Amino acid sequence: MNGEPVKVDLKKELASYRAKHGRFDVVTVPPLRYLAIDGEGDPNTAEAYRDALQTIFPVAYGLKFLSKRVLERDYTVMPLEALWWADDLESFTSARDKSRWHWTALNLVPDWIDDEHIASARDTVARKGQAPALDRLRVETLDEGLCVQTLHIGSYDDEAPVLEAMHGTVIPESGLRMTGRHHEIYLSDARRTAPEKLRTILRQPVERA
Repeated sequence: MNGEPVKVDLKKELASYRAKHGRFDVVTVPPLRYLAIDGEGDPNTAEAYRDALQTIFPVAYGLKFLSKRVLERDYTVMPLEALWWADDLESFTSARDKSRWHWTALNLVPDWIDDEHIASARDTVARKGQAPALDRLRVETLDEGLCVQTLHIGSYDDEAPVLEAMHGTVIPESGLRMTGRHHEIYLSDARRTAPEKLRTILRQPVERA
């Protein structure tokens, strides 16, 4: 290998990872593969959510190091994402109740990473014994297709009015209806960013009504 491989930032290469604050855009998201772990409950207090993050990121970084070492392709580990749903959608808006939420924590896998690479990274993490939800980790392909999305700037608890506008006004007035699960992409690290500066893409899969 001649020198270090060029590091790729997929957030800059994939159009679906760009959104504008104060604007709702209709985009087409291609099929993408993710590390995924399911759970339920308030993400601030649920042990299952903490365990999911403590599992997904060791595997994600294991894939990055494997890709750089073996494939000579370096990249920036993608941000945390999650799908969210509830029996009553008002649990996200006017009757916000995080204890009633179901979720799937996600991290994007680059398209040059195959199942053998994932199995290898998973085995490495398993040997270290520091991934409490490894038995729940799977690889999932999401084909969201047509979506409405916007960039939210601010705390997660301030998302409710934005989601209410998206679900109740923007989508129906655009001749669309909701289909898949609410999707969030956390562009900021909540451990290092003030709540009012958090940047989150809010995405809702839709279809023509």
